[in-house]
Amino acid sequence: MIDDLYSGRILALAANMPRAGRLAHPQASVERVSRLCGSRVTVDVVVEDGRVSDFAQDVRACALGQAAAAILGDKVIGASVAEIVRGRDALLAMLKTGAPPPEGRFADLGVLAQVKDFPARHASTLLAFEATVEATERAMRAVSAEG
Repeated sequence: MIDDLYSGRILALAANMPRAGRLAHPQASVERVSRLCGSRVTVDVVVEDGRVSDFAQDVRACALGQAAAAILGDKVIGASVAEIVRGRDALLAMLKTGAPPPEGRFADLGVLAQVKDFPARHASTLLAFEATVEATERAMRAVSAEG
């Protein structure tokens, strides 16, 4: 059954990580680690006018965490903090309660719907979104403090 979890689409996403690496001058950086499996994600962001204008991620996670991070990296530029929070919350609900996949910008996360049956994989699947929510919120506070 776990072999069904790692579909060709998930493996393809994991193999093609958009915006991989680190930013030279981020407004905020956040690292998140899954205590259960050791997956690690570091996210760097720049926010302008309430939207992500630059983003990079260093992802050391299983294929599921990498797939979620790949979808995030592909869609995050131009996203507002609220959109990222909604994406994270919808992903969490999909994993925990079988809620429908996210809509809008992060609708591709629906490819991870089967992860709900594997609670040990939830934390790593959420890592990139958790780190990005925290990083964008920090960046917004930094911008507010400057102005």
